[in-house]
Amino acid sequence: MREQLDRLIEEMIDKGIRFADAHREFERRFITRVLVRANGNLSRAAEVLGIHRNTLSRKITEHRLKRRPV
Repeated sequence: MREQLDRLIEEMIDKGIRFADAHREFERRFITRVLVRANGNLSRAAEVLGIHRNTLSRKITEHRLKRRPV
């Protein structure tokens, strides 16, 4: 898995993707996947993510995500 991540990072650098953009997209997708697995349950998703439920709610709003992604 580490090798895949290294290749992905190299590809992103080669394409000129900025750290802030990569970070924002990673966070958005990570949260979305966890929400799907938690069936939209914020408490369960927050626990899996290791963050407070209020922080998760703020990030959902910030990224304009839906609680129950389709």
